[in-house]
Amino acid sequence: MTTSSYTVTGMTCSHCVASVSEEVGAVDGVTDVAVDLPTGAVTVTSDRPVDDAQVRAAVEEAGYQLAG
Repeated sequence: MTTSSYTVTGMTCSHCVASVSEEVGAVDGVTDVAVDLPTGAVTVTSDRPVDDAQVRAAVEEAGYQLAG
């Protein structure tokens, strides 16, 4: 198992959390997505290392941006 952490900007509600969780969860290899709305922290658990570019693309597909 691999765990990676990201910060997503622009999330303001539970719908935002659901959208990010759904899109990032669809990335190949991802087994769990935990989103903390107040901080924007997103923790991604996967069965193998996940390409950061794929996570970034998934977050952008949901309508948000990765910080940094």
